[in-house]
Order: sequence, then structure tokens, then C-alpha cells
Amino acid sequence: MLRSTIIHLRIPFSVFLLPVFLFALSQSGNVRAADAWVIFVLLHFFLYPASNAYNSYYDKDEGSIGTIRQPPPVTRALLYTAWALDLAAVVIAWMAGLSTVFIVYLVVYGCVSKAYSHPRIRLKKYPILSLLTVSIFQGLLTYMAVRYALDPVRPAAFLPADTWLPAVIATTNLLAVYPITQVYQHAEDKKRGDMTFSRMVGVQGTFLSAAAFFSLSFLGFAAYFLLRQQENNLLLLTVCMSPVVLFFAVWWRKVARQPSLANYSNTMYMNTLASVCLNIYFGLLCIGNMPL
Repeated sequence: MLRSTIIHLRIPFSVFLLPVFLFALSQSGNVRAADAWVIFVLLHFFLYPASNAYNSYYDKDEGSIGTIRQPPPVTRALLYTAWALDLAAVVIAWMAGLSTVFIVYLVVYGCVSKAYSHPRIRLKKYPILSLLTVSIFQGLLTYMAVRYALDPVRPAAFLPADTWLPAVIATTNLLAVYPITQVYQHAEDKKRGDMTFSRMVGVQGTFLSAAAFFSLSFLGFAAYFLLRQQENNLLLLTVCMSPVVLFFAVWWRKVARQPSLANYSNTMYMNTLASVCLNIYFGLLCIGNMPL
């Protein structure tokens, strides 16, 4: 039971979501190292695993899911663990003195992730709504919440305009990546009655959509860094993301000839490569910005 619960937390999957945190950290000023570490732990070891656990409990996947090739049977303990992690994240954030805005974000994110998976609401079965929910909450709102919590000089009213563009970029990047994570699960989703975005547009539609949103994401980065006169950051991004673009293009071409190659192994390789490259990029931007 314990082993099954730990596996279904899918903690390694949090690496795929780390770029949003690192992007926010790299663009924040006056960062307290202690706050940054607490926020990092709360997101990637409490909030995201709780969401994964809750999703696994109600999906009861028999086929491969993110970072788990052969999911073990779920138990009631997994549900209790999901709730406990959500509650612990809020309590720890409050005890650490993080901003009220960030604590509210933790509560709202936890509630929405439950609505995403719970059979009575099941946002996951609505293709456009589920895509927007995941992309906005894991992208825009996470970026803003982290920026707000990290930078103590920000006014209490709301975030200034200079955070909106990178927050939208984070969302656009997830609009590209998220459907790719569903591309090999069409049969499993059909069995559960979930019309995911990837299933709705088909395999080729998923790749076309990803290419479009990846392009928009890059244009957003270009606009953001050029407006800030940080051309070197844009050049570094181009270098770091070149392996991702190359793999995606080759994979897409192969899938066009042999659709079965839109499988779990290639999807995980794509996600891992993209997250590693982005993490390296934003990690380099963070150097010198925070006394770790």
C-alpha cells in the first residue's frame, strides 16, 4: 500500500513543471533564499503530488501514465494522502510567513485539481475547459503566485503589468506541452468517457497544435526579452531549446508515417527533454539572482 501510494504521487513528474517556478524565480528581485526554497518544496513535493495522487485515485489507470509505465492498483490511502498533502502545504506556507495571496493560490489550486478529477465534476472530460484549466493554473497563476510570494517589494494591490507577459508565455508553453502528454492515452480516455483535447483533435492535430503554441511561446519570449533589451537571454533560449525543436520535428515526421510511434516512451522522452532544457535555461538565468 505504501509503495503504491508513493508511486502514484509521481514526484518525478514535478520536474516537468519546474520551469514555471524557475522562470518566476529568475525574473524576481529582492529574493529571500529561504522563501524560494519553501515555495519550491511546497509546489513540487506537496501541491503537484497531491494533484497527481487525486487524479490517479479516480482514474485508476491500467495503462501507462506520466512517469509510471505500469501503474499499481490504487488504494483508499492514496485519497487520504492527497488531502493530507494539500492541507500540509497550506499550513507550512502559513507557518513560513508566505504571502496571503500565495496561500490562497494553494487552496484554490487544490480545489480545482480535485474538480479536474472528481467524477461528479470531472473537468478532465471537457477538452477545451480541461486544457485551459491546466494551462492557466499551472502556467499563469503559478507564475504570478510565485512572483508575488518571492518579491516582498510588490504592492499588496496586484501584480504590475511587467509580470503579465511572462505569465502568459508560461501558459502558452503549457498549451503546447499538455496535449502531448495525452497523445498516447486516447484508448484509455475513451474507455473512461473523457474527451481530452488531444483525443478531440487527433494525433496529427495534437502535433499541429503543439507546434503552433510552441511558436507563440517563442515569439512571446522574443518580445519579452527584446523589450527588456536582453538579447543574450533570447540567444541562450534558442541554443537551449534547439534539441527539443529537432526531436519534436523528427518525431512528428515519423508519427505521420507510423501513428503508433505516438507512444508512451516517445512522449516521456519529449517531455523530459523539454523540461531538462528549460530547467537548464532558467537555472542559468537564476545564477547570481539568488544567494543559494
